[in-house]
Amino acid sequence: MGRRCVVSVRFHEPPEVLKRFFTTFYRVEVDCPDGPVEDALQPEWAGLRFFNVSGVVASTADGTVLQDSDYMAMGPTSIPVQFRLVTKRSWGIGLLPLGWATFVGLPAHEFANRIFDGHRDPTFARFAPLASCLTHDPDREQDDLDTLAVFFRDELPRFEAEEERIHAVHQVLLDPELPDVAGMAERVGLHPRTLERLCRKAFGFAPKKLLRRQRFMRSLAQFMLDPSMKWIGAIDALYFDQSHFVRDCKEFLGMSPSEYAALPHPILSAVMRERMAARGAAVQTLDRPG
Repeated sequence: MGRRCVVSVRFHEPPEVLKRFFTTFYRVEVDCPDGPVEDALQPEWAGLRFFNVSGVVASTADGTVLQDSDYMAMGPTSIPVQFRLVTKRSWGIGLLPLGWATFVGLPAHEFANRIFDGHRDPTFARFAPLASCLTHDPDREQDDLDTLAVFFRDELPRFEAEEERIHAVHQVLLDPELPDVAGMAERVGLHPRTLERLCRKAFGFAPKKLLRRQRFMRSLAQFMLDPSMKWIGAIDALYFDQSHFVRDCKEFLGMSPSEYAALPHPILSAVMRERMAARGAAVQTLDRPG
C-alpha cells in the first residue's frame, strides 16, 4: 500500500443565495504514484462526493463497505470513515445542517454515520445527474462550479420552516465556551425536548453529542495543524482532564490519541492545511453557517 501522494485542493464559496446551505464546494486532485493510499475522514457534516472515475473504497465501523461508484453520499458523522483510493479527481459538497433540512428534508439521525452509493440510494439519487455533468477537467473548473450553482439554485425548495431555529442552534453550537445542553437550550430559547428533536432531525445527533463532538474537533484540528504542540497543548479548555479527552478520542476516532498520531494522514493533513488557509477553519464542523 502506497503512502506517498500529491494533493491539490481548492475551496470555493457557494453563490450568495446558497451560502447558508453549504460549507463549500471543493475540488480535490490526488496523485498516488506508489499505488493506493489509505486515510480516514474525521467526524463532519453530511456531504456528497463525485469522482472522475469509480474505484474509491470507503468503509465504516459497522462493516458497511462502498466501492465501484463515482458518487458517494454521507450523512452527518461522529465516527471516522475509512477510504482507499488511487489517483483521482473529485468534487465535494459539504451540507450544513440547514442544507440537509432544505435539500434532503428527511430526519438526519436516520442517516447518521452511514455512507451510500448515491446512484442506488433513493434519497440521494436526485443529485446523481451531477455525476455525469461535472467534467473534472482542471481547465474547466469554473464551468463545473457554474454547474453546481445552477443545479442547486434550480433545486432550491421553498423557505425551510425551521430555518431560523436551525441557524440559531448552529451559531450557538460554535461557541467554544458553551458548557452544556441546558445553556444551549437557554441561549436559543427552546425547551430541552424541542431542542433534542430539532438537533436529531437537522444535525443528526442529540445536543449533548453535538457539543462533545465540537469540543473534540476543536482539539483535533489544533493538533493536526501543529503536531509539535502535542496532544496536551491541543486539548480544549472545556475538558476536565486528559483522561476525559482520551475517552472522547476513542469514541470519535475509534482509537487512542497516541494511536491516531502514529498513523499517516497523507490526504487529510494536506486538505486540512489548505482548508485552514482558505477558510479559517480546518474542519467542516467548525464552519459558521453562511
